[in-house]
Amino acid sequence: MGAEDWSDAENDAIVADYFAMLSDDLSGRGYNKAAHNRALQEALGRSRGSIEFKHCNISAAAKAFAQPMLTGYPPRHKFQLSLAEAISRWLDRHPDWQAGTRPLKAFQAAEAPALFVGTAPTLRNTPPPEEAEQMRFIARRFDVAGRDARNRVLGRAGEERVLHHERAVLRQHGRDDLARRIRWVSAEDGDGAGYDIASFAPDGHDRLIEVKTTNGWERTPFHISRNEIEVANSRRESWHLFRLYDFARAPRAFELRPPLDAHVDLTATSFQASFH
Repeated sequence: MGAEDWSDAENDAIVADYFAMLSDDLSGRGYNKAAHNRALQEALGRSRGSIEFKHCNISAAAKAFAQPMLTGYPPRHKFQLSLAEAISRWLDRHPDWQAGTRPLKAFQAAEAPALFVGTAPTLRNTPPPEEAEQMRFIARRFDVAGRDARNRVLGRAGEERVLHHERAVLRQHGRDDLARRIRWVSAEDGDGAGYDIASFAPDGHDRLIEVKTTNGWERTPFHISRNEIEVANSRRESWHLFRLYDFARAPRAFELRPPLDAHVDLTATSFQASFH
């Protein structure tokens, strides 16, 4: 192991420190970065600059894992795989880590305002190729989309935020009648309809909304079921995929319309096996 290489124990220590600061950051609690750095210098025997640089590496890796990034540590890419493995270990050891629940407090007591729905990333400039490839590699290797899909708290919080958004939009257009008729289908009837929310456009046309939520960046991959794709294709005029991202800080969004393969690469992740 070279002098600049970090051991698994060192990576585990600095990753734990990063998430401790991130928890304080997201919760609005005060914390002292310099004090954290000094504690790590003493524990690991690493320099202040080395620790600062590694924190920036963790920001890049956290982004690949669909996690929010710590304020003040801009992402530095080309980190070693061992650092990503340390983040994966930390997330596995902390299954109750739910960074996505924090924004829910902002609209539990009253109706939330409408979200700004921007342009889908497929229609904008792409990130630098090396960065994008590294992000895709981490997402595939550690099944980042699967982590988001299994995070029921995050998924439910995202659906509720979109529910408030749809009501706010209709009320802005003077359609309180339609706002009152919106249904949270997945909560009321369970999964299986192929969409989560039955809403309306201001002109009264149906909006069948499938919500996909992540704490990560706009290009974080997501899981979509065969049933959701079938419903999207059979009800193209009314089906919408509503993508919420950066949810732990300031939720932003874009929409995709069928056919989905015009916007994203659809990759089969499982197969049904039957006997001959």
